[in-house]
Amino acid sequence: MIRSRLFGALIACAVSAFPGAAAAMDDAALGEVLERRIAGDMSGACIAAAVVNGGEIARAWRCADPADNDRIGPDVAFEIGSITKSMAGILLADLVNAGKASLDDPLANHLPEDTQVPEYEGQPILLRHLVTHTAGLPRLPSRMSFDNTADPYAALTPEILLASLQDVTLAQAPGEKFEYSNFGTMLLSLVLSREAGMAFGDLAEARLFGPLGMHSSFVGEAPQGVRLATGHLPGGAGTPHWTFAPELGAVGAVRSTLDDMVRYARAQLGGVEGSLGAAIALAQQPIPTSADQPMAMNWLLLPLGERLVHAHNGGTHGFSSMMIFDLEGGRASVVLADTGLAAFGGVDDVAAHLLNERIPLAQPRRAVERPADAPLPQAGGLADYVGTYPLMPGFELVVSEHDGVLHAQATGQGAFPLAPMAPDTFAAAEHGIEIEFFRGDGGEVTRLDLRQRGNTLSGERRPASD
Repeated sequence: MIRSRLFGALIACAVSAFPGAAAAMDDAALGEVLERRIAGDMSGACIAAAVVNGGEIARAWRCADPADNDRIGPDVAFEIGSITKSMAGILLADLVNAGKASLDDPLANHLPEDTQVPEYEGQPILLRHLVTHTAGLPRLPSRMSFDNTADPYAALTPEILLASLQDVTLAQAPGEKFEYSNFGTMLLSLVLSREAGMAFGDLAEARLFGPLGMHSSFVGEAPQGVRLATGHLPGGAGTPHWTFAPELGAVGAVRSTLDDMVRYARAQLGGVEGSLGAAIALAQQPIPTSADQPMAMNWLLLPLGERLVHAHNGGTHGFSSMMIFDLEGGRASVVLADTGLAAFGGVDDVAAHLLNERIPLAQPRRAVERPADAPLPQAGGLADYVGTYPLMPGFELVVSEHDGVLHAQATGQGAFPLAPMAPDTFAAAEHGIEIEFFRGDGGEVTRLDLRQRGNTLSGERRPASD
């Protein structure tokens, strides 16, 4: 799935303690930062990054293995994943400024008349709830198929998306709780496409990419002279690009080069005239909700001392991205990677460090080898662990056994093998994952803890036959 695992936990404590901005940076200094972060990293990733500091711009490209340096460069476009959502926010702001929509419009007003849109005790979902992730919608549509885990959105159509609304029961009034939802952004994408009478990619080109000079940004086929990077899984294996229905691309369909993302970042810092400049400014304004996550139009607002920075990250199976900008400080950072790094927290730490050098930069991660004397699984063998483990609403881990190897597969993601490390403990080193299973009084496996980069998700076991 498009990943925007919220990075507030990464920088919340650091930004409150360290209000100062990072110093000016040139290309060489930026390259040194990337080398400290990525050189020899077990993911095998290549990273492109830029820092905008007033009128100064630094750019650099680095790979975990220098032999891969030709994989990326100024002419290479990356999948930017959920940073695309911020572009949808600007396009909605443009509609609002043109008098064609209002944030207080019910979603149902912009969908086909026969669409069943859920309400909570008569309170409808409004457009403002879509761009603040407070609509109460699940992360993904219920009728979305996961048969093609390598390209999970390929078979999703507007019809399936709208039909999935029939399966939704809101647990609280819209606007009360922040729940990150790709479902909601795809509905917004459909609204934008319907209002404009064109596919999302065409709308973005006409109203955003063209006016900003982002001529190497696109949805679908790459323009002449632009190379589309190959996406990689952690560890180096290639993985297919993601595809989306033309009307639903706002969820994460944009591909862009580093230079174009610099143009996008500079536009956020001001200086864009006319209706587009007004839309960018409106999209950056905080939107009041009762939720505990401050939001603008698809920009998360994070504390930096006494002010807020705007941020969004993104990730597909084969790519990772992050953009942060500080309006008051006139500084922005952009980081793009040709590898899916969600299990390692994406590239959030790099972008945060580039915005504020006192925010810690993660170290390269080395593969963890199984100790030679590590015992094999206990009791009934691998069958003990097989089952489904719900980790959060709409997100579960399925554990299965194939040919004597334990595998795990999270909702919307590909399966990966688990290697035994200790009694009831397994690891997927290339994903930075450790899973520990726990047993009840009778010796049966009852739950697990999944640990990734200092975070733990727990789930009770539901046997496979349930």
